[in-house]
Amino acid sequence: MNDTQYQPPKVWTWDAENGGDWAGINRPTSGAQFDRDLPVGKHPFQLYSLATPNGQKVTILLEELLAAGESGAEYDAWLIKIGDSDQFSSGFVAANPNSKIPAMVDRSGDQPVRVFESGHILLYLADKFGRFLPRDHAARTEAMNWLFWLQGSAPYLGGGFGHFYAYAPYPMQYPIDRFTMEAKRQMHLLDSTLAERRFIGGEEYSIADMAIWPWYGNLVFGKQYDAGEFLNVSEYKHLRRWADEIAERPAVQRGRIVNRRNGEPWEQMDERHDALDFDKLPQRPAE
Repeated sequence: MNDTQYQPPKVWTWDAENGGDWAGINRPTSGAQFDRDLPVGKHPFQLYSLATPNGQKVTILLEELLAAGESGAEYDAWLIKIGDSDQFSSGFVAANPNSKIPAMVDRSGDQPVRVFESGHILLYLADKFGRFLPRDHAARTEAMNWLFWLQGSAPYLGGGFGHFYAYAPYPMQYPIDRFTMEAKRQMHLLDSTLAERRFIGGEEYSIADMAIWPWYGNLVFGKQYDAGEFLNVSEYKHLRRWADEIAERPAVQRGRIVNRRNGEPWEQMDERHDALDFDKLPQRPAE
């Protein structure tokens, strides 16, 4: 049956096989599917994640905090294999009842504090350390505008464009056209904004940049969904200038590979428990 012949049933029922690639990472119900505790390391922050764009946001900020001299931001990053349903363990659900990565537990105080939703983790850490959010109220508000913009916009890029372009069981023109239009509108908005300022929120590098870069920086590089040519990303020159500048930051280069399981061998780090772990990676061949 093709899409034009589809008629919704009176009562929808879940078919785990009808979802294309990554169909198994979601369920129509919440809660734990099996019992398993989460591991706990030695550092103040325990991160349970995968190097998706949402996961990269947090590891980039943690590495930026450490680079800025905040030794209290040391962390253990544990790999959550969403393809293996790790996010449905009882331990992970206790850290994030929404069963989505990333989840973080702050163990620096008397009692553990769970923090979930990637944007909230960024805000929590920025407030805790007083870093990467402007102190001026107006400037902080502008950075927060863009952080919240990202949280609302990225699902259209990932769950919308990315899903139907790259992961759906077969190509469907209507959703691809619909979400391509929105993805390009978003890139145009960022490009127009960055034509007038150095960073997303203004002249100060902030958690807004760290939130947006893993999604739209990788998109404009042509790496996200292998859709660079399809989206004609070369036309977004200001967005590319910003993306290139962020990509040159050593903390970003470290943060983007934590909990990463694809790419070149020197770009993969299943878990991170010490800054020296980066020195153990294979060396990039000389060009």
